[in-house]
Amino acid sequence: MNDALKVEHVNKTYPGFSLTDVCFELPKGSIMGLVGENGAGKSTIIKILLGLVQKDSGEVQILGERDLEKNKYVKEDIGVVFDEINFYETLTPVKVEKICKNAYKNWDSTAYASYLEQFSLPKDKEIKTFSKGMQVKLCLAVAMSHQAKLLLLDEPTSGLDPIVREELLDIFLEFVQDEEHAVLLSSHITTDLEKIADYITFLHKGNVIFSTSKDELIYHYGLVKCKEALFRQMDRGDILAYRKLDYSYEVLVADREMAGRKYPEAVTDPATIEEIMLLYVKGEKP
Repeated sequence: MNDALKVEHVNKTYPGFSLTDVCFELPKGSIMGLVGENGAGKSTIIKILLGLVQKDSGEVQILGERDLEKNKYVKEDIGVVFDEINFYETLTPVKVEKICKNAYKNWDSTAYASYLEQFSLPKDKEIKTFSKGMQVKLCLAVAMSHQAKLLLLDEPTSGLDPIVREELLDIFLEFVQDEEHAVLLSSHITTDLEKIADYITFLHKGNVIFSTSKDELIYHYGLVKCKEALFRQMDRGDILAYRKLDYSYEVLVADREMAGRKYPEAVTDPATIEEIMLLYVKGEKP
């Protein structure tokens, strides 16, 4: 069993919104970035994985188990961090541990104390006195102190300064080093994902546009910049999406080396994850 997480043909319909045939796989020892515009369905996917939202159809497999309700012990192996802290603000890290000791059979007090020290979190101060970054670190300390094998993170670095974000990214990378752990990270900060993600799953309006390795996107996708005359001559099969600028066109292609050879008079550049998303969301289809 090499996958920490497998999502197969998951569907969920709300009034005015639907997740449609969502499929992706997260191998052990890797980090997947879950990206998409607000309302794309990222948080809904995470809530389905946690059993907080009931899917209409499809299957979810977490750490080899398909039915989490019948195998509730699997939830012990899942660490969760949302963009807002879920502990009462009047609690201290010491009091949080007392709660967690009763909630998790695999709770490790030594690991928790080590994380508090590593993250410079005061044990006896109330959470309401913590900065946003400190609160996220506390949630991570809890998630990793009950020996979680899979981290589900919903915008954990949102609103944090670059130094704190960099520290958290290092923690995520260290977490997966043993090839037995994995991280699913929902984030709007695509530059963070370019640093640490192994895979990118892009949701748009409830549909998976692609789920592929980050290297495939970074090293193969490209932006072709050309005049209208050349755009009109381009093979429609080469074009994933495009947009018209004032005096030129930007065209997203899946194989920039091929595009460079085929259209030498155009400028062909690498595409960032953010540029790929913007072209898919804001651009037009051939």
